[in-house]
Amino acid sequence: MKLWILVVLAAFAVGASVEACTCDTMKWATCEGTKPSCACTLLVGSNVKQAVDCSKLIPKCFLMKAEMYRAMKGLSTRTGGKPVEAAFVDNDGIYDPECENDGKFKAKQCNNTEECWCVNSAGVRRTDKGDKNIKCDELVETYWVRLQLKHKPVTGSVDETKLKTAIADAINKRYDNFDKTMVDNVEYDADARLVVVDVKKPKEERKTDLGKMAYYMEKDVKVLPLFNNQERFEPTVGTQKLEMENILVYYVDEKNPTFTMKNLSGGIIAVIVVVVLAVLAGLLVLFFARKRQRYNKTPQREMDNM
Repeated sequence: MKLWILVVLAAFAVGASVEACTCDTMKWATCEGTKPSCACTLLVGSNVKQAVDCSKLIPKCFLMKAEMYRAMKGLSTRTGGKPVEAAFVDNDGIYDPECENDGKFKAKQCNNTEECWCVNSAGVRRTDKGDKNIKCDELVETYWVRLQLKHKPVTGSVDETKLKTAIADAINKRYDNFDKTMVDNVEYDADARLVVVDVKKPKEERKTDLGKMAYYMEKDVKVLPLFNNQERFEPTVGTQKLEMENILVYYVDEKNPTFTMKNLSGGIIAVIVVVVLAVLAGLLVLFFARKRQRYNKTPQREMDNM
């Protein structure tokens, strides 16, 4: 009898030590097995499961595919409603991307249409849109992102001398032990509650994915965190916790984008035309004024020579 009791207790002990699998870096992932032998996947299409490594931040391309699929199926991507394009700073908003096997974006994207364009390593369009014959020879790397953050009102003042360290520490802690030495510069406008953060990596460096880090931060600030842990990106400066209420992300690539005039809106083109015409009109007025001045001086010289 005692032996059976010991067996039962041992079974309970083993069961208690078994921990179910969860995906800390992606709340929509489904995991099977028990730790440490977990197999997690993310639904990115109808019956299409993408294997993900939940010990790291999930590649942005996989995240966008998952969000597009959930939006198409009417599944919630945020509490209280579906996602909106205003959650993304780039003009095109979210689309259904083509991904490489390792989660990188393919250089050419078409969003399942006949219209295609070239993107950078963050998946943001960097060329005019064209047909399927458009050539995107390489995936141009984003080496610098500017994060423009606005925090909610706080009591007292924010210690600007400690702000850069606080921002760098928060990024490092929240985003997969991100290298905080890449936080290159932090500027602060206390009146506007505006924090501008430049995050840069060396050109030709391919280990760090700035677009992935920025995408997770966008979700933290503007929607709801993608992590199972629903904490927010809130740097602590001294005793002040800065709760962010808005974010804009600007991307700088290793090569300049190739947008052309045809991509400008009608309003911008109209302004440019007006400015050009005004300049031409000014030049014409100056030309005729000088010509008239020379004409008026000529008779006087002739009278002086008589």
